[in-house]
Amino acid sequence: MQGKILIVDDCQVNIDILVELLEDDFELETALSGELCLEKMPRFNPDLLLLDIMMPGMNGYETCRQIKESPVGPFTQVIMVSGKASPEERLKGYQVGADDYLVKPFNHDELLAKVKIHMRLQSSMAEIWTANSKIHEFNQELEHIVGERTAEVMATRDIAVFALAKLAESRDPETGEHLERIRNYSRILAEELSRNGPYVSQIDRTFVDSVYRSSPLHDIGKVGIPDAILLKPGRLTVDEFETMKQHTTIGAKALKEVIKQGTCGQFFKMATDIAQYHHECFDGNGYPDGLRGTDIPLSARIVALADVFDALTSPRVYKPAFAPEIARQMIENESGSHFDPIVVEAFLSRIDDFLHICQIEKHRDSEMACAGPCEDARR
Repeated sequence: MQGKILIVDDCQVNIDILVELLEDDFELETALSGELCLEKMPRFNPDLLLLDIMMPGMNGYETCRQIKESPVGPFTQVIMVSGKASPEERLKGYQVGADDYLVKPFNHDELLAKVKIHMRLQSSMAEIWTANSKIHEFNQELEHIVGERTAEVMATRDIAVFALAKLAESRDPETGEHLERIRNYSRILAEELSRNGPYVSQIDRTFVDSVYRSSPLHDIGKVGIPDAILLKPGRLTVDEFETMKQHTTIGAKALKEVIKQGTCGQFFKMATDIAQYHHECFDGNGYPDGLRGTDIPLSARIVALADVFDALTSPRVYKPAFAPEIARQMIENESGSHFDPIVVEAFLSRIDDFLHICQIEKHRDSEMACAGPCEDARR
């Protein structure tokens, strides 16, 4: 058998004629109405319909339309059979999805030729569908493999980046889990900014992930700062402060060299911006370049606040930890001067998340003196 054909006609004589012509070569089923045709479709699953147009109840046009709109429609060839041969009748048949049109009384050889042509078309469509299904399965498998490999590469990169950042942090043993907190604070701010405010269009999932992964490198340049300055328990002299400020350009220069060595893409570009500009102030009084406002990269503005909050709420060789509530007030007071006001708004919106990560007991001496976040330059 070359395929399955469903013959639909309200006249049994016409059905008998078609059965006699086709039964030697095809598996056949018959229906005396459009309604009965639709009932038999799911069970018989024909490759081809020979569908009479003029039937009582549901005519051939409506039957064809419903078949073509069903899930099996694209895989079922429909030849409409009618005693009417006008262009309008043919066009109406094609409009409801018919694949061909045959006029009664039809030539038997023409009928067989058309049936065989449409059987070949249906077979080709089935092969294409099968091939597409296999391609889809292959693509899914490939995406899974690529996803696993990408995750492995990113995990390896993150480990290397974090280890590199730890190298700088290890010279200051009192910083504890500073890097882990910084990356979590930065991610919280980026996520909040991606939902509300004027920076929504600048922040997508990649931006948030990149801020999270690159923020630990913000102080990588401290590997080039002498211990006598980095670990000094008192206030820095003017010359010492100038040396300390160089950690931004040292870190950025090192990361730019990494970019030159390979296809590091956006990740290390962002890490470079953060390393160089996370001590810039929104009012232009920061360093190393004195950038102002939105000239400071958004990633650096985000990490600047995260870094200051963690520095204020953590003990250092030159100061005890401040209570989180005091740190929050100090940052709010610096909105528009040290910090981008929009980033401060995001910080205040997510303060509970910051406090949860902070996990530090309230400092009892809330009157501890501090000149302000911008002077906490040894971070």
